[in-house]
Amino acid sequence: MSEETGLTKLDRLESQSIFIIREAYKSFKNIGMLWSIGKDSTVLLWLAKKAFFGHIPFELIHIDTNYKIPEMIAYRDRLAKELKLRLVVGQNKKALAEKRTFVDGLDRISCCKELKTIPLRQTLDGVGARRVYDPNRDVWEEFETAEPYNAVIVGVRSDEEGSRSKERVFSARDEKSEWDASAQPPELWNLYKTEFAPKTHVRVHPLLDWTELNIWEYIEREKIPTISIYYNQGEGKRYRSLGCYPCTSPVDSDARNPGEIIEELISGKFRNIAERSGRAQDIDGGGTLETLRKEGYM
Repeated sequence: MSEETGLTKLDRLESQSIFIIREAYKSFKNIGMLWSIGKDSTVLLWLAKKAFFGHIPFELIHIDTNYKIPEMIAYRDRLAKELKLRLVVGQNKKALAEKRTFVDGLDRISCCKELKTIPLRQTLDGVGARRVYDPNRDVWEEFETAEPYNAVIVGVRSDEEGSRSKERVFSARDEKSEWDASAQPPELWNLYKTEFAPKTHVRVHPLLDWTELNIWEYIEREKIPTISIYYNQGEGKRYRSLGCYPCTSPVDSDARNPGEIIEELISGKFRNIAERSGRAQDIDGGGTLETLRKEGYM
């Protein structure tokens, strides 16, 4: 805790993230928020609720690869209904129908492009079919087109993976959602560039300065409900990072709650082990997602 302000590190991170979320909402005409169902984007959802006093004023966007761990989809639909979230679900149905997937013989990186990058870009551009949950009527609807998003709020952290450490809080993409790390504007003294050239798509990263440890400390402090597969259910295993089940492996762990996960991160077995070590596509990509991210991946 700072003696000058009386704020803890989590207080400062929370305040900064809420400021960024509000600044983004004020600055862009049509903005959405990516929700992967994982711990980071669920913390982001919690912060957005705080930023707007319990109301989420923008759509949540989820890209469904058809290979997500089943508990993830059940959790997504249940929380969307409970919190009355307007949820947009994009999917590359053409790639699935044509069996352009890792399960059908495609390499992992190409599968990520087909099932994540392409449908994400299409959903953000307002093209391609999407399912939309309307919480007011409690129904799912199908739409072929929609208004493009000018910006999207994303729960990436700079410590999570190498290419993400090159990001800015307000990160510009071109009209194809492609990313050039060398062209990012400087962000000094918490001064952010929020005005961009026409047709620029912007990714907003309120959690960029958070660490995995900060996320779990905040989850414990705020008592944020998270998906059960993050915790040992009695088999001595849990998921540390969530993704598609053919490419994501659980880790050996006895942690049954956020407090025990925090202990593992501070002094236990995961203190010096990368968070995404169980994600096979990172290994196939040489330990980085930079190639995918240049093409529009999260």
